[in-house]
Amino acid sequence: MRYLPKSQSDRDQMLRELGCATIDDLFAPIPAEYRLTRDLAIPRQYGESEILDFFKQRASENANGYSIFIGAGAYNHYRPVVIDSLISRGEWFTAYTPYQPEISQGTLQAIFEFQSMICELTGMEVANASMYDGSTGAAEAIMMAVRLTGRHSAIIANTVHPEYREVIATYAQHQGLPISHVGYNAETGRVDIKALEAAITDQTAAVLIQSPNFFGTIEDVAAIADLVHKKGALLVVSISEALSLGLIKPPSEADIISMESQSFGVPLGYGGPYVGVIATKEKFVRQIPGRLCGQTVDRNGKRGFVLTLSTREQHIRREKATSNICTNQALIALIASIFMTVYGKQGLRELAKQNLAKTAYAVSAFEKAGAKVLFKNSPFFNEFVVQTKSDSRELNDKLISDKIIGGFPLKKFYPELGNSAVWCVTELNAKAAIDAAAKGVAQ
Repeated sequence: MRYLPKSQSDRDQMLRELGCATIDDLFAPIPAEYRLTRDLAIPRQYGESEILDFFKQRASENANGYSIFIGAGAYNHYRPVVIDSLISRGEWFTAYTPYQPEISQGTLQAIFEFQSMICELTGMEVANASMYDGSTGAAEAIMMAVRLTGRHSAIIANTVHPEYREVIATYAQHQGLPISHVGYNAETGRVDIKALEAAITDQTAAVLIQSPNFFGTIEDVAAIADLVHKKGALLVVSISEALSLGLIKPPSEADIISMESQSFGVPLGYGGPYVGVIATKEKFVRQIPGRLCGQTVDRNGKRGFVLTLSTREQHIRREKATSNICTNQALIALIASIFMTVYGKQGLRELAKQNLAKTAYAVSAFEKAGAKVLFKNSPFFNEFVVQTKSDSRELNDKLISDKIIGGFPLKKFYPELGNSAVWCVTELNAKAAIDAAAKGVAQ
């Protein structure tokens, strides 16, 4: 955001326009105990060049030059330089919700292209571009299944991202929606099929699984879909590592796919912004949340784009709204679109193969170094679980001195796995760094 300096006379004029005598009058509605009455603890009276230099120095204190082995829902992939060049164009950077199609054709077409590429990638027939991230997308997918089935409970696999499950629990408690969970097979790291079959009732609207799951293991989606459909429920598959679809068969047996597309060119930035997606069958399109962009022709037969379905309160009556989730994440979706376009079908496949090959090398290197890899006989993509003798957090503290950011400790969410952590390897992890990490873990 640009800094726009204001003089005292500017401030006085704005206060007069607002009918306030002082700045305290403006903030009067805020209770006094919540108002900051001191200056911020930041340097004062810097010139612009000094401010830039200050922040460059602070940025240099971050983890530049470190090898990142932590994934767990946020992945360190290479970002082609063309992405920032294109999204920095004013027509994209300043674009807001495209309510007026006659002046928003570029934004609408970008959303349409994004939706089309997501459909090709997931094997679904319809996709939106309207979720905040993968977690809110998963929650909205469950609510969508409730509307479609008329049933009022859901089952979530414990191998779904733990923080996704927390977001869903927040949604569910205010919807009065009972949520139950099923565990995983201790040998395979995949959903416990027998426990799932026993848990599904005639009130189960949706079963949510993640594939690759939080351990990096690929679920048997076809078998789970058969089981879920026999019980009259819908299967929702969450995908947090979108790049996996470059190599793995899309879970087209699912009824709804909820995906986080951060892997497609969206930088790691303190947890966001990300871009969630819901993709589904065409027969379910009336219950999809968010906005859909469609293609049409004008009265002269020229191709054009419009918002086709916008089933939120802003557009239709409250009782018919599917959700009030209120962003189309257009700029972030554009990043993902540029990424997919730059790589293309073959490029995505090659990139996914690189990730898989490096992960296979890492698993081998960790085992040769003496580390214990769990669930290693199950198919996986670019994440795997390593169990160590020492505490995972203490281990990570030691690895930091070698500029290695280690795996995600599991003890908080999976205490039964002891000193285990999920490690992630992408195309950006060099062989030497993998060897150093394996040596460090085995100590």
